[in-house]
Amino acid sequence: MQISFIGLLVCVGILLVGYYCRGPLIVGLLASLAFGATSLMTLSWLGGSSPLIYTFFVALVVTAIGARRRVWRDLGNVFGKIRTLWILSCLMIYTAVGAWLFPRLFAGQTSVFVQSGTRRGIVEASLAPVSGNITQTGYLVLGGLTATALCVLLLHEDRMDGIRRGFLLWCSLHAGMGVIDLIAKLAGAGDILWPIRTASYAMLTDVREGGFWRITGANSEASSFGGSSLVCLAFCYVYWRKTKSQLARGLSALLLILLILSTSSTAYVGLAILVIPVALSILRSFLSGRIDRDEILIIALIAIAAVIGLTIIVYDEGYFAPLVHLMDSMVFNKAASASGQERAYWNIKSLQALIDTSGLGVGLGSSRASSWPIAVASQLGVVGGVMIAMLLLVVFKGMGHLGQYVDPETNAVVSSARASALASVVAGSFSSGSADPGMVFFIALAVISATRARARSERYTARRALPLGRPAFKTR
Repeated sequence: MQISFIGLLVCVGILLVGYYCRGPLIVGLLASLAFGATSLMTLSWLGGSSPLIYTFFVALVVTAIGARRRVWRDLGNVFGKIRTLWILSCLMIYTAVGAWLFPRLFAGQTSVFVQSGTRRGIVEASLAPVSGNITQTGYLVLGGLTATALCVLLLHEDRMDGIRRGFLLWCSLHAGMGVIDLIAKLAGAGDILWPIRTASYAMLTDVREGGFWRITGANSEASSFGGSSLVCLAFCYVYWRKTKSQLARGLSALLLILLILSTSSTAYVGLAILVIPVALSILRSFLSGRIDRDEILIIALIAIAAVIGLTIIVYDEGYFAPLVHLMDSMVFNKAASASGQERAYWNIKSLQALIDTSGLGVGLGSSRASSWPIAVASQLGVVGGVMIAMLLLVVFKGMGHLGQYVDPETNAVVSSARASALASVVAGSFSSGSADPGMVFFIALAVISATRARARSERYTARRALPLGRPAFKTR
């Protein structure tokens, strides 16, 4: 095991910022997600795996809950009030058992794609136990423990301010490092953020596509940066629309620009999907006659951009040729490229592995796909897929009708966290090779589940106090 001094230094800095924000654990955990290529250590006994720094903050959060004198009473309380945690616990147990059992039970009966021994590529091999069974299972279990620990923290204490600060700090750090990376490349300085890239991943940070620099920020590649930008944009946009926060509005604009410049096909396709509910929301407001200034601003900016674009085309037809070429290569012709065909083959082999294992799956970490739903099906099988779908349904529902029993600020934070989790699922559906839904998903699951439990308590109190059952709070 080799400790990364840079990773340790970044952790200390995040802890200090978190302490200043009056939430070193929650704020620190969320802020650490901005460093997608910074590891705390390298584990040689796990094939050179390098856990990212957010695992350090996960360990702090879980340890803080485990060190409580009333930990068992607190856990009994949250499991009694939040039934989602039972599903999550079953998923963790099933995943851990399956990751050990299935690669051995079905060894040699199907072929899968796994990371090469040098960690520099993906190779096809017969199904067998690999180090990914341990590392990826560990990440999913850490995510489940994080959700459980956050439920304990959020159920009886109002820590939504910490969640809000943490998300906004994460978005600010992510956007800031994206800007630094872009400016440095345009200025010819190259990858000036290389000192914080301490993970053992292949770093694709100094790459051009169609004449454009690929923005990576603090991540290992443009695709990861684009996916994270999509998640951050979803949080900031929803929070801006619900609270009119100037900080969230500015971050939304900056993140949108970085996302467009990222040259990531994952970001482009994901943005096109997320634009649909935004457009439907604006259309509904327009038809009902309740359109507000922010929606008028969005429409006006789109119209101005369209007019400017058409004007430029009139005077110079070839001005946007490099951009058109970029979109053709990264989106429209992506499936026909060698990379697109290779990733499509990964998905085909993953689905074949599901059939070869009679629907049980090959075990988490045993294979590599190019789409999160396919990875869930091939690695966790039908049983694990059903449990994942149940958790996804909880996130998709959000607060629902219970939103009227919490204050508007809390409802805004929960809705924003829900949007970020759904954005991460959308991004993962086009690029993720693991069945692990990711830390953002588990954090949002905890925020939604704990807030729903508190809202149910408020509803019960309100109905006892008010014969007509009027809500204790009303949102706008």
